[in-house]
Amino acid sequence: MYLIAGLGNPGRSYAGTRHNIGFMVIDALSRELNVRLTGRRFHSRNALAEKDGKQLMLIRPATYMNLSGRSVKACADYYQIDNDHILIIHDDLDLPFGKIKMVSHGGAGGHRGIQSIFDHFESKAFSRIKIGIGRPENGEKIEDFVLSPFYSSQKETLNEVIGFSVHACSLYLSEGIEVAMNRINSKNLKKQGGN
Repeated sequence: MYLIAGLGNPGRSYAGTRHNIGFMVIDALSRELNVRLTGRRFHSRNALAEKDGKQLMLIRPATYMNLSGRSVKACADYYQIDNDHILIIHDDLDLPFGKIKMVSHGGAGGHRGIQSIFDHFESKAFSRIKIGIGRPENGEKIEDFVLSPFYSSQKETLNEVIGFSVHACSLYLSEGIEVAMNRINSKNLKKQGGN
């Protein structure tokens, strides 16, 4: 059993914001797998799915970002999912927009959702898809920037980023984290001259 968790904040006011890119990828992945996130256990919206002969849980924590670990841990404990079968998808301020990076360990980098997961599991040994959102271009405060929608000039590339992140999930399931890292981390989807 595998667990793929996309991080974000619940509620319409947060839909489409940079901090919710993990939700967007889970939504796209669920559509590809033809499942609906109708389950409500584990403080989340979730669905059981199957891909490449592997069972997996897709979850969107409904706890708000800072308490994401509560949801991920509850699901992992229930299904007895090992840490090396858990993939977390989240936004990353320190990566430029259009860049996706897969990692098999590492720090939280100030991301409170990731820190919550580390705290609940008492471990940092998780595979992750870090999706670059870049830094504010118009002088916005960081807290406002991450809770705002992507710039209009980024919308076309955003669709590619989401699609490529779904591809990264598939690679992780079929080939493992090391192969997925080698194939994903060399790509940059940002358009030349774009924001």
